[in-house]
Amino acid sequence: MATSNSGERWLERDDLQQLVDALATAGYRTLGPVVRDGALVLDDVARVEDLPTGWRDSQAPGRYRLEKTDDPRVFGIVHGPDGIKRLAFREREVLLEVECEGPGKPFRARATPPEPEKIAVLGVRACDLAGLLTQDRIFLHDRYPDAYYAGRRQGLLLIAVNCTRSVSTCFCTSMGTGPEAREGYDLALTELDGGFVVRSGSPAGEDLLTALGGRPAAAAERLLEERRALDGCAAGMKRRLDTHDLPDLLYDNLRHPRWDDVAERCLSCANCTMVCPTCFCHDERDEPALDGTGTVRVREWDSCFNRDHAQIHGINFRPHVRERYRQWLVHKLASWIDQFGSSGCVGCGRCITWCPVGIDLTEEVAAIRGEPS
Repeated sequence: MATSNSGERWLERDDLQQLVDALATAGYRTLGPVVRDGALVLDDVARVEDLPTGWRDSQAPGRYRLEKTDDPRVFGIVHGPDGIKRLAFREREVLLEVECEGPGKPFRARATPPEPEKIAVLGVRACDLAGLLTQDRIFLHDRYPDAYYAGRRQGLLLIAVNCTRSVSTCFCTSMGTGPEAREGYDLALTELDGGFVVRSGSPAGEDLLTALGGRPAAAAERLLEERRALDGCAAGMKRRLDTHDLPDLLYDNLRHPRWDDVAERCLSCANCTMVCPTCFCHDERDEPALDGTGTVRVREWDSCFNRDHAQIHGINFRPHVRERYRQWLVHKLASWIDQFGSSGCVGCGRCITWCPVGIDLTEEVAAIRGEPS
């Protein structure tokens, strides 16, 4: 591919298989969006035909539907419940193995760091990139870096796809995270009629473009078309979250009656935290073998919506749904900023879509603000 003066390049849609093949040649296991069981999930991709060409998603509070269309675009679906967080921060993993020959005998403890694996993810959305960068701040750049997270994160190559359409639950423009990927990617694609505008964001991404061979640079009219598509996606996003006075708004309203209102609807099911790209609550526990020969220390995802999450020394300090929902929302939009310097929300809207009763955090903040519903 020949590079234009501004670094953009053009990839014909019919040549997308060359990108998939180049990833395999470079030794990557390639994951991408795949339609399965009525939803979009990340799974292995060996051919372009594995990708969701022609599929579209319809999302609303508590509602998710897919529809097959005749549109030739490959990445028309925005996202599903699955994200890239689990590729670095596993849902469940063994941290330590302890072996013992018997009572009174010596024991051996062995850490179980992940085996290095090169994984390329094709079709990452800007909101998920922002979510992973937030995870990086927690697990890589905080006081105590996590070696297990770092081992998996190091092997990830991220190929973003900028959004040219949104669904009704998206509000990434409010959070400054999309619809265009601005950082954290190795390659970024914008799908237009006939092909993709491609940019590299890292040396690994540039090497990948070089391996694809010669193609003409993106013409000026294509770049104008791309800008119109991205701006149109942003302008068409109807859901908004006013962040101008956060976190003070939430800190000043910890006794607001709206918390009781939402508690009457919330099932405390933890769906919102499971699909969230930034939630990082987890639990660690020892699981002994029944024959007493050893034990393993396990880390797995947890949620502040689980009642036991707040159980300490015989007392639960968040026994009611009201306190648990308030903890989640105030941490996400307020105290997270105090801890990490940015919001814990990236505006993907998954918590709205996948809430069984359709609770919308943008509506909850607006209600606390006193705005009419």
